[in-house]
Parts: sequence; C-alpha cells; structure tokens
Amino acid sequence: MRNLFNSRNKLGRKLGLGAALVVGLLAFGGTAQAANPLEMNFWLSGPRYDGNVAPCEKALTVISTQFQEKEATFWNSPLVITGFNGIHETAFRPWQSDNIPRRYCTGEAMLSDGKVRKVHYSIIEDGGFASINQGVEWCVAGLDRNWTYNPSCKAARP
Repeated sequence: MRNLFNSRNKLGRKLGLGAALVVGLLAFGGTAQAANPLEMNFWLSGPRYDGNVAPCEKALTVISTQFQEKEATFWNSPLVITGFNGIHETAFRPWQSDNIPRRYCTGEAMLSDGKVRKVHYSIIEDGGFASINQGVEWCVAGLDRNWTYNPSCKAARP
C-alpha cells in the first residue's frame, strides 16, 4: 500500500526548491538599464500626429449608421436617429499634446420614438480600422445598454 503522506511531502519539497531557484535567479539577475543613444534613435520614431481632426458635423452620419446597426443587431430594436440638433465642440486635445488628438462634441439626437436624447462623441485621429482613417466613439444617453460609457455617458466625455 502506498503512503500518501510521504509522497505529498516530497512533492512539496520539489515545489519549494523550484520556487526558491526562481526567486534566487530574479534576485541576483542583472539590473535593467536605459537605452543608449543608438538604441533610442534606431527605428523608434514614435507616433506622428498632425492634429487634423474633422469638425463635429462630419461624424453624424457615422453615428446614425452605427446606432441603427447596434440597435437592430444586438437589441432587436427598431430605433433610429432621425436628426441632430445643437451639435457643438466641448474640447479639443484636452490632455497633453503627446496624446492622440481627439475632438469631443455633444448635442441632441432625435430618435424615431419621438424622444430627444443627449449624444456625446469624440472624433479620433488615426482611430479608424487599422488606424487608416479617423474613428468615432459615441454614446446616446439613456441607450447605453451594455454600459460601455456609463453612468450617463460620462466616459464618452472629456
């Protein structure tokens, strides 16, 4: 008959020795050093943003199309955006200049159910598919059903 208590102790000792070996290698390994000037300037050009972001009105057709597609596909809803009103910019590059340029906008969207809801969105330079075009992130207040930008589209604003 096999003694299970002794076999477990042997396994524990093997694991303990392995963990001690890993910790020892990490503790006595070489220290990290900064890149030298050649490493810093060789193929590491970094992102180049022009700050050419479309005005707020250019994103409205994209928002309407994506809203209708999302409502029909995921929520089985016939809601569509029938019009916009009071579209205005709320911020442009609100953070440091090294960040990806974004234009934040807000306004009102008239829906097919007759309700007027706030819409908040941002236009992002190189934010489209494969960073080819400008991308748009948007949120219609009260219809953020998957809570992407909740509470009340706060995460879609600057």
